[in-house]
Amino acid sequence: QVQLVESGGGLAQAGGSLRLSCAASGSILSFSTMGWYRQASGKPRDLVAHITRGGTLIYADSVRGRFTISRDVVKKAVYLHMNNLKPEDTGVYYCAARLTGNGNFDYWGQGTQVTVSS
Repeated sequence: QVQLVESGGGLAQAGGSLRLSCAASGSILSFSTMGWYRQASGKPRDLVAHITRGGTLIYADSVRGRFTISRDVVKKAVYLHMNNLKPEDTGVYYCAARLTGNGNFDYWGQGTQVTVSS
């Protein structure tokens, strides 16, 4: 059973930075895509960023230029580097992975809270 474990959330001030980590229980190259999603209170879970097996990066418009997704294959980890944080970045951040194609994600982490104060 695949496990994804997020860490690195917490409290930051607007304009600050945080780095989220997602540790996978197996090789991250076994997934076609890994990504980060976030869910603000009372809102649906939305895409933040994806990274594909081939290294293609996709970002939500709201974070492009501020957030960077990266990976370390040896450490079996995916990261989300968040700079110039805004209060609207507040939410629970989830790591996700899918095995094939462009469909639904197969595996999700438990989530890590990010709170940005103004």
